[in-house]
Amino acid sequence: TVTKGNTVTVHATGVVVESGKKFWSTKDPGQQPFTYQAGVGKVIKGWDQGCLGMCVGMVRKLNIPAEEGYGQGGFPAWGIPPGGTLNFEIEVLSIN
Repeated sequence: TVTKGNTVTVHATGVVVESGKKFWSTKDPGQQPFTYQAGVGKVIKGWDQGCLGMCVGMVRKLNIPAEEGYGQGGFPAWGIPPGGTLNFEIEVLSIN
C-alpha cells in the first residue's frame, strides 16, 4: 500500500479537462514509468494525496482541481492553462 515516504513507480496519463488534450503519458512511445517519493510534496498535491492507499496493480482516476495541480500559473510548456483542471489515470507498478 502506498504510504508517505514510499518510492512508487507508476504508469500515468494526464489530460487537461478544459481542452480534452493529453499532456503526458508514460505509456506513449519513448516514455518510461514514472518513479517518485509519495506523500512528501515531490509531485502536485492532488496526485500526492490521491495515490496514498493504492496497491500494486491498482488503477485509479484522479480529478485534480487547479489548487491541487499547477494553480493559477498553469504549466504552459505542457499545454496546461492557468487554473486548469487535470484528469489523471494512475496505475501502481511497484512500491518500495
